[in-house]
Amino acid sequence: MTRGTRIPRLRWLVAAISVIVLSGCASVNFDNSVAKTNQDASEFTEGKLVLAQTQEQHTTLDRAAAQLLAQPLSQGNAVQLALVNSPALQAMLAQNWSYAANAAQSGRIANPIFTFERVSFASEVELGRRLTFGLLDLLTLPQRYGIAQRGIERAQLQLTTDVIDQVTQVRQAWVKAVAAQQNLTYAQQVIDAAQASADLARRLQSVGNFTKLQRARQQAFYADAATQLATTQHEATATREGLVRVLGLTDDQARQLKLPDRLPDLPKAPHSPENVGKMANSGRLDIKLAQSGFESAAKNQGLNVLTSLTDIELGVRRDTVFDNAAGTSTPRTGYEISLRLPLFDWGGLRRDAMNAQTLAAANRLEATVRGAGSNLRESYSAYRTAYDVARHYRDEVVPLRKTIAEENVLRYNGMLIGVFELLADTKDQIGSVMAAIAAEQQFWLADAALQASQMGKPTSVSVGTVASGGSGGGDAGH
Repeated sequence: MTRGTRIPRLRWLVAAISVIVLSGCASVNFDNSVAKTNQDASEFTEGKLVLAQTQEQHTTLDRAAAQLLAQPLSQGNAVQLALVNSPALQAMLAQNWSYAANAAQSGRIANPIFTFERVSFASEVELGRRLTFGLLDLLTLPQRYGIAQRGIERAQLQLTTDVIDQVTQVRQAWVKAVAAQQNLTYAQQVIDAAQASADLARRLQSVGNFTKLQRARQQAFYADAATQLATTQHEATATREGLVRVLGLTDDQARQLKLPDRLPDLPKAPHSPENVGKMANSGRLDIKLAQSGFESAAKNQGLNVLTSLTDIELGVRRDTVFDNAAGTSTPRTGYEISLRLPLFDWGGLRRDAMNAQTLAAANRLEATVRGAGSNLRESYSAYRTAYDVARHYRDEVVPLRKTIAEENVLRYNGMLIGVFELLADTKDQIGSVMAAIAAEQQFWLADAALQASQMGKPTSVSVGTVASGGSGGGDAGH
C-alpha cells in the first residue's frame, strides 16, 4: 500500500471516529432528574419539585407561595411552600445540576488541538497545519462513558437524598413551631393563675390572715411561672424563626405566616414494623449511593491502570512548502504519534491510591448495608415509644388531671379546700397538658424521622422523658 492511499484511509478513520464520539457523549437532562426525584420521593414532594430558571417560572412559584400563605399553614402545605419558595432548596437543585454536568463531562473526549506554523528559509516558505487529539482518550471512551453514566446516576440519587433531608427539616421545624406556640398559650394560663395566687396572698398578709412564709411560697410560685413564660416566649419565637428560615420566607412573607392552633391528632394506630420494613426494603437510597460509589471506584481503577502508565496522542499533518524563486508549491501530508514513556514514574503510587479508594468504597458499602437495618430499627423504636407515650398522656394522664380538677372544684364549692389549693391544682392540670403537647411533639418529630429513614436517609431524633406539671400550691389554709 502506498503512502498516498494510507492518508485518505486515515482521514476516513478519523471522520468515522468523530461521528462515534459525537453520538456517544454522555449528557444530562436535569428536568428528567427532577422528574425522577418527584417520582421516587413522591410522598415528600407530591410531584411539586421544580428548578426555576426563568422569570416566568419564578412568578408562578411566587403566586403559589402567596396562595399557601393566605391560610393557616399545615405541615403538608409547609413542605409545598418550601418547595416553591426556598432559595436554599433552589440552590441545592442548581448545585446538583452542576455535579451531574461535571460527571457527564468526564465521559467526553477532549477537543482536538489545531496547530498552525509558518517557517521561512531563504526563498522558501513552509506552512504547517496539524490536528492532534488524545488517542488514549478515544480508545478508553467506552469505559469513561460508563463511568460518566454512573456519576450521573449517583448525582440523581444524591438529589433525591438531599430533597428528602430538606423536606424532613421542614416537617420537623413546623412541628416545633406549632408545639411552641401551643405551649405559650398554656404558659400564659399558668402565670395568670400564679399571679392571682400571689395577689391574694399579699392581700391576706396585709390584713393578718397569712404568714410571711405562706405569702413567700405563693410569690415563689409566681416567680417560677414568670420565668417559664419568658422561656416559652423565646422558644416560640426561635422555633417560628427557624421555620421561617427553612421555608425561605422574606420579611413580608414572615409577617403573613399563620400557624394552626395545635398539632394534629395522633393517628388511630401506629405503623407496624412489618409495613415499615417492607417500605424500606423497596430501595434504600443510602445503600444505592454506597453501591454506586463502589462501582464508580472499581471502574475508575480499571481505567486508570492504563492511563497511569502512559499517554498517546495522534496528530494529522498537512504542510505546504512554497519556493518563491521557482514559483512552485509542494504539499506534504502525514501523521505522527506521541507516546509518553514511563521512564521515571511508572504510576505505582497512583495505582496504590486507586486501590485504596476502591477498598474504602467497598468497606463503606458493607458498613452501610450492615447499619441500614440498625438505623431503621432505632428510628422505629423512637417512633413507637413516642406514640405510646403521647397516647398515654392523651388517654390516661390528661383525663385523670381533668377528673381531679373537677373534683377539686366541687370540694372548693363545698368549702372543703381553699382558693390556693384550687389554683395550685389548676397549675398542675395545665402542666399536664403542656407535657402532653411535648409528647405529641416528640411523636411527630419521630414520625418525620422514620419516613426519612425508610427512604434511606437516617435521621436521629431523641425521645426523652416528658416532665409533667408539679405541684406549686404551697400550704395555704382555707
